[in-house]
Amino acid sequence: MIGLPHYLLLGAVVFSIGVFGVLTRRNAVAVLMSVELMLNAVNINFVAANKFMAVGTAVGQLFSVFVIVVAAAEIAVGLALVISIYRQRGTVDLHDFNLLKW
Repeated sequence: MIGLPHYLLLGAVVFSIGVFGVLTRRNAVAVLMSVELMLNAVNINFVAANKFMAVGTAVGQLFSVFVIVVAAAEIAVGLALVISIYRQRGTVDLHDFNLLKW
């Protein structure tokens, strides 16, 4: 039987893959995708905790929907920024984003 520790382990593995992607990727789009992986890992943990700890309520699902809405807004703003910077600079390499440096 698959229990809560299995879901939490899956969430931890997916979150770790997302953190690895954020720390090692140079492409801005790949970094945004890694952030989405981390948010999906949080959603897995919310739903699993709701299933095993708060049976009969929908609190975990409500938090997951809220995280999905925030992730959609984050990806829309992030992609708009990436497209804008690509049009100005011609690259999406994060090491070339030095717009705020003095």
